[in-house]
Amino acid sequence: MTLLRIRITGEDDAVRGIMNLLQSLDGIEHVEEIADLMPHMDDDDSSSAGLAEEDGPKMHEIEVDAPNASTARKVREAVDELAFQLGALVEFEDDEEA
Repeated sequence: MTLLRIRITGEDDAVRGIMNLLQSLDGIEHVEEIADLMPHMDDDDSSSAGLAEEDGPKMHEIEVDAPNASTARKVREAVDELAFQLGALVEFEDDEEA
């Protein structure tokens, strides 16, 4: 089994679209968005509070269990294509399990 971790930088609608795609793929039984474990150090009275740069797209991390390397490759290809269409950036990390 291959555990894929996908980091997505984009709008919430793009992330929802990618999650829906993942859940519809044959062979994929587990898709989960992992909570953001990194504390945000933004203070309300910070000099950057409220700037447009701080309101940009957010990063999301998703875990996907793929039954084999072939399915994992199909997941990467499908997510790459949809992310491109939705204007999101994706990064993949694979953990091969025995």
